[in-house]
Amino acid sequence: MNTAVKPEDVFVDPKEDLLKRLGDLSRVEIAQNEVLLATYMRPKRTASGFYLPDQNLKEDQYQGKTGLVVKIGAACRFVRTDEKTGVTYGIEIKLHDWVVVRTSDTWPIEINAQEGAFDYNAFVKCRLVYDDQIRMRVPYPGMVW
Repeated sequence: MNTAVKPEDVFVDPKEDLLKRLGDLSRVEIAQNEVLLATYMRPKRTASGFYLPDQNLKEDQYQGKTGLVVKIGAACRFVRTDEKTGVTYGIEIKLHDWVVVRTSDTWPIEINAQEGAFDYNAFVKCRLVYDDQIRMRVPYPGMVW
């Protein structure tokens, strides 16, 4: 019986993994009221031990609705007050929060902030979205599909 631990059997914190793979984003500037999200990609092996087919995993880059906030534009306002009614609405969003968006409201891009590493596999699937298009904040990325 082979008891070797496979890479997909080791738990990897998705937040730490995305931030490490993205690299240093301090020199990246995004426009006005946009937010840069790193797209959550499900692990190959589920918590219950099932292995997802590659085709299912590939769908995450097109249909994945959960992302990690990795950059916030200078003009972003997540909580607003209506001038006429005085009603305050919205939810406070911070750097490294997991958020949910409608994928059609986003612009998909791939980012690799690690200088000198132009390897396609080093790029991280990301999305740009306007601040008012973020639908909810969730405690962990696998909560929404």
